[in-house]
Amino acid sequence: MSTISIKIGKGKDVAHLSKEVCEMMLRDLERAQRPVLEATKCALDNSFYNPKVGYLTPGNKKVKTELNVSSVQKMARAIFMLEILLRNIKVGAVNNKRELYYIAKGEVKHNPKLKSLDFADQDESDAIIDFICEMFEIYREELNCFANDRGGQTYSLQLEVTETMPDGKKAVIDLSKLGTSPFQPKNRPQALKLKAKKKIDFALIVESEATANTFVSNGFTRRNNCILIGAQGVPSNAVRGWCKLIQDQLRIPMFFFGDLDAYTLQNIFRTLKAGSAASLIRNSDFSAPDVKFLGVLPEDIKKYELHDYGVKETDVGEMRALKKAKDALDNDPFFKDKKNKHLSEILQWLLKNKRRCEQQSLFMVDPKDPTMPEKVILEKIKKGSYI
Repeated sequence: MSTISIKIGKGKDVAHLSKEVCEMMLRDLERAQRPVLEATKCALDNSFYNPKVGYLTPGNKKVKTELNVSSVQKMARAIFMLEILLRNIKVGAVNNKRELYYIAKGEVKHNPKLKSLDFADQDESDAIIDFICEMFEIYREELNCFANDRGGQTYSLQLEVTETMPDGKKAVIDLSKLGTSPFQPKNRPQALKLKAKKKIDFALIVESEATANTFVSNGFTRRNNCILIGAQGVPSNAVRGWCKLIQDQLRIPMFFFGDLDAYTLQNIFRTLKAGSAASLIRNSDFSAPDVKFLGVLPEDIKKYELHDYGVKETDVGEMRALKKAKDALDNDPFFKDKKNKHLSEILQWLLKNKRRCEQQSLFMVDPKDPTMPEKVILEKIKKGSYI
């Protein structure tokens, strides 16, 4: 019995390695042996955090699928979907997961012999695509499978972006020439080269895209040499990759401004800064370890007399977030690391006090001054009031 475990890096020949997997499976079957497919386990119990690296990385745990009565469909579906993906690579076609689901159903429709491989719903085909990526340790983009990811709406009067197109041509975008329209990179920010036309002092990632747009309309980017990004809540791969690119290419301070609640800290900020357990094989390119949590911080409530309010026990979403916060303190290697002690203390404060404060509360500091939130943010950056 052979265990088929293949580690490949970015830029390797996916088609060649796919053929190798299939040939190994065929050899085992010809020898009356059971093939075993092996994939990286992308879960919290296989996640490690090293502050010198700055993002969650995978451990040695694997998910093994051995050919038997219960797994034969999964293995057959993996090869079935792999064939579709390789065909796309060969002809240069791209699809998202939803489209691949329907392409697979189309194959079954036109070939009744494939009926046993049919997917009942998209979750089943998505799981197979993820399994293929985790088996090869590659990004789904390397299989020409793209999500509808858009980078955060980005504004700056100092930033110039050069994009290398698929045909090798280059497109230059000067963000100062876009008027009131934002620049919004797609889901392959690694194809972009950034240039500061003049010194950029910092980047501000705002949890709420609407609030980011308000800042821009009120002149934030006109008064500050900065990059301002609306993160759209939980950051997509494109937002994470875009922030990573800014971090690596521009080397400027980066700050996250969002709500003071358990969900924001765990699901939004942690994912932006250190990636997630579900995407362990992607975190190196899709996390920005240098980003700091600007707030809202617990001490900001008293200092700026902000409105906060209690979490209702009848609010299922809020209570679930608090439960996850407790789990994170006990099990998440990011929050357990001593370097992130102060972030863990915020989670502990949220669990103890069961209160939350929204980022928009800064607008109440001086309701007659629409630029007051900007002044508070600049003050916090100047005084180092961030984590």
